[in-house]
Amino acid sequence: MNITFDDNLITGNKTIDSQHQELIDRIRQFVAACESGDSKIKAIKMLDYLDEYTNFHFQEEEELQKKVSYPELAAHHAKHEEFKKSIQELYDYLNENEGPDDQFIEQVKRNVVDWLFQHIKTFDRSVAEYIHLKDNSNRL
Repeated sequence: MNITFDDNLITGNKTIDSQHQELIDRIRQFVAACESGDSKIKAIKMLDYLDEYTNFHFQEEEELQKKVSYPELAAHHAKHEEFKKSIQELYDYLNENEGPDDQFIEQVKRNVVDWLFQHIKTFDRSVAEYIHLKDNSNRL
């Protein structure tokens, strides 16, 4: 599974983009551990590592949105909660099974990787555009 931060994911906001790079790096490490057949314990530790940064990033992103009075904050927050639910479902899966298997990896691809990339390209990019427009209108 190719998980890389590329130009398609750049929002134009340096803070958001650098955090997305870190988040995608953690996802890549998590998926690599799962695909290499690492133990259930290692998969859970890697999921903890991903979950911790996800929570930090979402909090930072929402604080930034509050600071600029982003009008779609509630919808964006709801999307973040949706993602957190997917992370919890991964914990549940690992707790109920022997460890990461092909079905688990497919769930990660669909509910974490694909979801995040789509979220960045739509929701996060619109936040960055809003901030950019607001900053430029304040300079006029």
